[in-house]
Amino acid sequence: MLIIRRLAAVSAGLLAAAVLASAPASAQKPGGTLVQITQPEPPNLAPYISTSGPIGQVTAKVFDGLLEYGFDLKPVPSLAESFEVTPDGKTITFKLRQNAKFHDGKPFTSADVRFTFMDVLKKVHPRGIATFRELTAVETPDPYTAIFKLEKAAPYMLMAFSGYESPVLPQHVYGSGDIKTHANANIPVGTGPFRFVEWRRGEFVRLDKNKDYWRAGLPYLDRIVVRFIGDSSTRTAALEKGEAHVAGFGAIPYNDVKKLAALPSVEVTTKGYEMVSPIVELLLNTKHAPLDNQKVRQALAYAIDRQFVIDNVWFGYGKPAAGPISSNFAPSGMFEAGKDYNAADRVARANALLDEAGFPKKADGFRFELVHDLTPYGEEWQRFGEAVQQQLAQVGVKVTLRYEDVAKWLKRVYTDYDYDISSNFLYNLADPVLGVHRSFHSDRIRPGTVFVNGARWSSPETDKIMDQATVEPDPAKRGALYRELIKQTSEASPVIYVLELQFPTLVNKQFKNVITSPLGIYGNYATAYRE
Repeated sequence: MLIIRRLAAVSAGLLAAAVLASAPASAQKPGGTLVQITQPEPPNLAPYISTSGPIGQVTAKVFDGLLEYGFDLKPVPSLAESFEVTPDGKTITFKLRQNAKFHDGKPFTSADVRFTFMDVLKKVHPRGIATFRELTAVETPDPYTAIFKLEKAAPYMLMAFSGYESPVLPQHVYGSGDIKTHANANIPVGTGPFRFVEWRRGEFVRLDKNKDYWRAGLPYLDRIVVRFIGDSSTRTAALEKGEAHVAGFGAIPYNDVKKLAALPSVEVTTKGYEMVSPIVELLLNTKHAPLDNQKVRQALAYAIDRQFVIDNVWFGYGKPAAGPISSNFAPSGMFEAGKDYNAADRVARANALLDEAGFPKKADGFRFELVHDLTPYGEEWQRFGEAVQQQLAQVGVKVTLRYEDVAKWLKRVYTDYDYDISSNFLYNLADPVLGVHRSFHSDRIRPGTVFVNGARWSSPETDKIMDQATVEPDPAKRGALYRELIKQTSEASPVIYVLELQFPTLVNKQFKNVITSPLGIYGNYATAYRE
């Protein structure tokens, strides 16, 4: 017998009604423009080849996925009305919506699903290459049925079908030419509630209401304008004056968040990040001396004062990270604290390790010098870099800070590997297979693919652990595997885990139903409305 997941019963109309049930009927009057601040400006509008954070904040409104997710992390229908999984987990059958159209008016069919997953996401999406590694074929017996055939069971895959994570593309648009340099990389065409109109570089992206959206009566808003404002004080002022209405992912300086939260017009929430679980990290280039020495890497991990960073850079919006897996996974049994780099005598331990590694302090007080490439996502990353610079200096490591734009930074770190240390924040996502394996697995060392194994550290032992955990159906056994992975990777320390980031999202109270899913700003705003 099939294991059946019936989503069709939760129709789009019923879902919208449930989300909006608490508001008076007159409140959902169509119209209005929502202005969202995104910082920094995205490098492109191609979420199928890059998972750079700012991209999804724009394109999740343009592209639908097969499924979306509730705050309980359970799937709700999107382009798929229902799905069925066979008992062996090797076949997933999606029944597709028959009234969906792409923004150019062409119908959405199973051929688009096959193209998206087999020809694009499986091959070039930074996380898709891992998520869909077991996907061998997508069969299309009719225009509204897509059958996913898997080499092995992959239960984690069901968490990866949102419009943010796996945007469905029209084959007739993206099917010709090189997908990595496609002409529509900055002119996205999807089935989502908003269609792309223009991108005025350095200023904004404009998205207008899709009047032919498959969810009847939605979206409510006429337009979304995503603004790019380089100056942090101007971003804060725009929220304060009501010139902008939504900002998250650190777009508003953390020291300004509490000030804006005191305004009667602004609401602050940390909801909407449950499906991403971001962890701030320091990525170490383990192929560059002296970072190829495990003792050196451990010493740097000891040297970082995590609580200082939380209190003084992110103004309390975080908790110390204890390894590569977020504590959000504790209820599932997949979390355990790794090697304790927060010991009271951590500085003394760092100095001792550096001495043992053969790097004594010279006459100037320094042992060696490193360049720290900063994440170009806002002023807090500059402050974080300065904190790292000061803390490593305490153990005799001289650090020079380097700041470049997003495109240059990504190329330097993930294509050229021309760096020593880089700050970053990576998402754990809804399962370690999706968000954690990419940091350590040998097959994620892929030059030109961003946000994967940039440290270029791996081992046969940890590869085997992750391969086993990927297909292990028993939760207890799976948890044991991940606890062993945490132990080995934290000991090797190719990445320094600093804090579990708790982003605040600011929303002007005139707008309702903006954050309606565990993807928050990565949601599609279909049910958002202006009161």
